[in-house]
Amino acid sequence: MPKRSAARPAAPQAEPPAEHEIWHRVTRELADDLAVDAVSRDRAGKPPFDELARLREAGLPALLTPPGPLRGGSDWRTAGAVIREIAAADGSIGELLARHYTLSWSTRFFGTPQQADALERRVAEEQWLLAGDTGHPTADAERPAPGAGRDLTLAPDGSGHLLHGRRSFAAGVTVADRLIVGGVCTRTGDRLIALVDPAHPGVTTDPAHDRLGQRLTGAGTVAFDAVPVPPEQILGTVSHDEQHLAPYAALAPLTLRLALVQVALGIAEGALAEARDLNRAASRTWEPAEAAPDPYPELPGGDPYLLLAYGELVAAAHTAAAVVEPATEALARGLLMGQGLGVDECADIAVLVAAAEAVTGQSALQITTRILELTATADAAGGDPGFDRFWRNARVLTAHRSSAHSLRAIGDHYLNGAHPPLTLRI
Repeated sequence: MPKRSAARPAAPQAEPPAEHEIWHRVTRELADDLAVDAVSRDRAGKPPFDELARLREAGLPALLTPPGPLRGGSDWRTAGAVIREIAAADGSIGELLARHYTLSWSTRFFGTPQQADALERRVAEEQWLLAGDTGHPTADAERPAPGAGRDLTLAPDGSGHLLHGRRSFAAGVTVADRLIVGGVCTRTGDRLIALVDPAHPGVTTDPAHDRLGQRLTGAGTVAFDAVPVPPEQILGTVSHDEQHLAPYAALAPLTLRLALVQVALGIAEGALAEARDLNRAASRTWEPAEAAPDPYPELPGGDPYLLLAYGELVAAAHTAAAVVEPATEALARGLLMGQGLGVDECADIAVLVAAAEAVTGQSALQITTRILELTATADAAGGDPGFDRFWRNARVLTAHRSSAHSLRAIGDHYLNGAHPPLTLRI
């Protein structure tokens, strides 16, 4: 059984230590369970119904809902740690959970406290998994399927709306209990956030096949053909003029971006942990010069080149974790501020998230690529160890956004004091 790296910074905790330990134990047990058959499940590439059942059994979909019967009541620091731990075992399921957690906060970003309470109660009591996307489609998003429109539309119809359009989603749509999507109101031009039942006859889901990586996220393209959305299923409204976007609402894409950073970091740490276990058990491949005495033992842990390689990779993982930590703390504080969040605080959070995104994306690709080389000649007792999945998952996860965007925003903020724009775009 691969062991997760124990050398990771401890996250600040807002909940009582006993409750944190409960979530930590539950998550570790589930991660160990997912790690057992991760390779075979990745190869099969089936919709993650079984994996979702495991998440529900552990109670993880309800982790972020407020305290109460059948509710989790934890915070975003713990949620980030849970995402990271699950992603170390299975990057796809880490992303599935990350996007669910972000969407479960939708009514807090865009709606009223009453709407938030109603949605979160149903998510907890009915163990819903949420999928979808509330932001504007962008050119940097995953390439849309042929025929997928740039955005969804909501046409007024009586007291409600009719949802039209077709859009690709990166996770969850093949197994979700409810979809939360953003679309443009054809009358006002405002962005409406809608809750949709994917079982409605007007909703058609086309699963994504033959993905390079993140094969188990339940990605796909969804078509909406005049799907009725009654008033109670409109979770919020965002002005069509982004200059009027509230700073707190602008945290929605930042929260998703940081959640996906936790997934990337988890993938890197999972690759390191599994490669370490394999290399410990493997025979040494490096041989000393014949004329020189061998000062190193026969164990692979004595190979100086292997030690150097792992030293570099572990340092890269620690560096990424060190950058993710202040971004996580800043976002958690911002989320607690609610509508009292100011423009300056939002800008500071955006810069920290951008830094975490840039550093972690680079580290995840470096680590997962190098791990393929370090394990290429090692013999695995159970056959193919499947280390290619870590690189494929990291590559797909980080491809949706160029690090140049993040670095440019950081540089503009540092040199010119510029604030990253308030936007719903990822």
